[in-house]
Amino acid sequence: QVQLVESGGGLVQAGGSLRLSCAASRNIVSRSTMGWYRQAPGKQRELVATITSGGNTNYADSVKGRFTISRDGAKNTVYLQTNSLKPEDTAVYSCNANYLGINIWGQGTQVTVSS
Repeated sequence: QVQLVESGGGLVQAGGSLRLSCAASRNIVSRSTMGWYRQAPGKQRELVATITSGGNTNYADSVKGRFTISRDGAKNTVYLQTNSLKPEDTAVYSCNANYLGINIWGQGTQVTVSS
């Protein structure tokens, strides 16, 4: 069973940065489409960014130019570099892996951006 563990969340002032990490318990990061999603209180979960096994990336319009998704296959880890954070970026950020047709989720990490 594959597990995903996120880290790197926290409290930051508007304009600040955080780097979120998602570590997989097995070597799937380079073989899967990996994604970051977020859910704010009272809102539906939304896609933030994805990276395919081929390295293609995709971003929500709201984060383009501010967030960057990347991966390190040797460390079985996916990252989300978040810059120029805004209060509306406040949410629980969760990592997802689509591996062999199965969706796997981490437990999430809280990001809070103060104004």
